[in-house]
Amino acid sequence: MAGPVEFFFDFSSPYGFLASLRIDDIAARHGREAAWKPILLGAVFKVSGQQPLVEIPLKGEYARHDLARFARLWGTDLRFPPLFPFSSVAASRAFYWIAASDRALATRFARAAFSAAWREERDISRSDTVADIAAAVGADRDDALAALLDPAVKELLRVEVEAAIARGIFGSPFVVVDGEGFWGADRLWQVEAWLERGGW
Repeated sequence: MAGPVEFFFDFSSPYGFLASLRIDDIAARHGREAAWKPILLGAVFKVSGQQPLVEIPLKGEYARHDLARFARLWGTDLRFPPLFPFSSVAASRAFYWIAASDRALATRFARAAFSAAWREERDISRSDTVADIAAAVGADRDDALAALLDPAVKELLRVEVEAAIARGIFGSPFVVVDGEGFWGADRLWQVEAWLERGGW
């Protein structure tokens, strides 16, 4: 069986949110599964020297316009959270805590967390919000709160982020198909073409 379509993202990335709406369908059309893998752009930026797109003069104004246009094109709602950029550490820890026992549930959590941040304008940097989202998809709320402070869970996230950086992952979304990397929600058509052709 062919390997998964690896989907690297940061919950604080609006382009990551947009890509999250289509990655599962793209993978499924080609007999693959999408492997969701949260990263922390803050850690990436320390290595790459980048900064959040919307904070860059001129480019940031364009990005906000482009994101609204992109969302309209795909027929989805996208609302910038009142606090942006925001920390995605809590949501990422919760994801990997859930994934340790149930990857499918972790993916459902990730979809719900993305929706909470980018459609419902909820503050997913807060532990209580993240625990509520975890509970809504079927995890235990109290266990989720405890996990966010668990050194083992913190270490798990650190290891995952460092492994992604070591592989050259530098943005969100970043999709890897059979070792081939594609950066950006606007490259999903290339991901699909690669899957269809087996490369070029």
